[in-house]
Amino acid sequence: MTPFDFLVPYSLDEALELLDDEDPNVRPVGGGTAVMLMMKAGVLSPTKLIGLHCIGDRYSDIAQSSDGTLEVGGLTTLAELENSLIVMQRWPLLHRTLKTLSNVRVRNVATVGGNLAHADPHMDLPPVLSAMNASVIIAGRKGFREVHADSLCTGYYETVVAKDELIVGVRVPVQRQYGHYAKITTRAAHDWPALGLAVTFDTPNNIIKDASIVVGAATDRPIRLVQTELALNGVDLSNFERIQVISEKAADEIEVMGDTHGTADYKRQLLRVTLRRVILAASKRQVQ
Repeated sequence: MTPFDFLVPYSLDEALELLDDEDPNVRPVGGGTAVMLMMKAGVLSPTKLIGLHCIGDRYSDIAQSSDGTLEVGGLTTLAELENSLIVMQRWPLLHRTLKTLSNVRVRNVATVGGNLAHADPHMDLPPVLSAMNASVIIAGRKGFREVHADSLCTGYYETVVAKDELIVGVRVPVQRQYGHYAKITTRAAHDWPALGLAVTFDTPNNIIKDASIVVGAATDRPIRLVQTELALNGVDLSNFERIQVISEKAADEIEVMGDTHGTADYKRQLLRVTLRRVILAASKRQVQ
């Protein structure tokens, strides 16, 4: 392993000053789970790592704001978010998703900000946060900006976060009436998925409203199925035949990509079959 410097700033401003937009070999580190694997694999040889664990407790807080929004610090570990009582009670979709994200050893160390910044298309959290209409808070030397979770990832391991910026928080609105995330793996439940599919919606008078459908793992980034959402809105939840027809057409809306977890044709068929099941599963998981 190539020698590198490990620097520990004691404030957000100090951390931002240490980052360099023109030097890809300077990397911030939250939990370090992804960075260390990349270094061991030889695909990353940093000259400097910026440890973020001392920049302030506020960046690892979990709280509910006055308008009901869930506020999560970027340095919050996945395990802390998973085990938060307020998340269990008010954002159960998020809680259930985290229980099968990687394994407990990783969740005890990996941070929310690092997970999102890594932008692996197989990640579980980005499609779920997108379906929940969450937003991501990004800090830079010129201040803070907020981007919708839909817009965060731009491609394989690519995001809108510049090399001299940090993800410092996530905001999640009040969860919709129904929501479910399906993670289809070829091995263990906590493995990388061949398909990740997140769905949320409301159902006044049993009619689907404000549906959000986001696909992960089958594409180079989480992608919202906008046309499928439009087709689903206004459908009676008990109209299984109509839901089936809409689900079978969903795969035609996006370019599905194959990888080591499955061919494009396999993932396309998974999407056709899984969407109907996720909608029905979501309808049985009403938020209290």
